[in-house]
Amino acid sequence: MKYLLTLCAFVFLVSCTTSQKVQSKYSKIEYEATPCFGFCPVFKMTINEDRTAVFEAEHFNFNDKPSKDEFSKPREGTFKGTIKEEDYKKLITLLDGLNVKSLNDHYGTKNITDLPTSYLRINFADGTSKNVEDYGKHGSEKLSQVYQFFENLRKSQRWTKVE
Repeated sequence: MKYLLTLCAFVFLVSCTTSQKVQSKYSKIEYEATPCFGFCPVFKMTINEDRTAVFEAEHFNFNDKPSKDEFSKPREGTFKGTIKEEDYKKLITLLDGLNVKSLNDHYGTKNITDLPTSYLRINFADGTSKNVEDYGKHGSEKLSQVYQFFENLRKSQRWTKVE
């Protein structure tokens, strides 16, 4: 009887663990921020569905008081990490709120030449993808929230330098 109860408890725990693992509709999420005429952070971040991430930092990502001297320094490096589960869930919620597949491919007008561009590239689990280019980072309020979220991830996660 003791073995039967142990077996039942094991089956119950395994079924609970399996049912909690939800398949993400996003297989890869990539965000890239380009330079501006100033001290805008320049980086690219790629997040996989298992929350592993690569952060390619070019300039102005770690210094709270940037200066022109940073332009002459080499790129800051390539870092790897795992996005915290609660942050990943928040990112998914932000993306779901965007209705990503219905976004325009391009936002912003290039009449002004000193603004940064954001690239949001999403690969879906169904094999489709969506690429959004946003010159000036003002495509919509919800897009701006996603951009800001990525900017915050640079400092809120644990990154290990690999290059």
